[in-house]
Amino acid sequence: MPRTRKNRREAVRVPRSTASLPEYDRGTVPEGLATRPALWEIGLSLGSNEGPVAILRCRLCATRPNWSCRHPTRGFLLRVDLARPKRVPTLAQELALDRALAARGTCPKCSRRYYYCLLLRTVGSCDPCAQGYEPTPGAYVHTTRRLSTGSPPEHPDGGPPRFSDAYRGRVPPSLAQDPSLHRDTCA
Repeated sequence: MPRTRKNRREAVRVPRSTASLPEYDRGTVPEGLATRPALWEIGLSLGSNEGPVAILRCRLCATRPNWSCRHPTRGFLLRVDLARPKRVPTLAQELALDRALAARGTCPKCSRRYYYCLLLRTVGSCDPCAQGYEPTPGAYVHTTRRLSTGSPPEHPDGGPPRFSDAYRGRVPPSLAQDPSLHRDTCA
């Protein structure tokens, strides 16, 4: 029995004269138009560009000047004058991002911060802690202080917890009710 032939997808051919957007071959793009990656290289974002104003033809379609390019490798050209500079994150945003990445890359058992995200939901710790071996020193970030584990912070003077700590939820309510433990007096 002969093998059946797969149905090949028919190429949609649109004459270049009836294309909805102007098309340019590589190397012939006019000044003031750029693709999205080119805008990012310059340091610009899309800004108020509503959509592409022209199409950058792929290399295959450069040999077919009468047909419009419909391949997925084509590029969409945007106007450079409508692009805006990239947003620069504030220091608070950078700090929040660093804390989030630190939480994802810090092992709860050994408190080492790794350069990559750990599988804390499935494994629960870093691979050296789970497998029982010592990691190489270049695999993690050497930190000088231990990250917070959620326990109440120690006071620098070494005294008992204060009323303000109970107000913030750092001290169990049973200790907060005892007036002899309060260092601050309420007037």
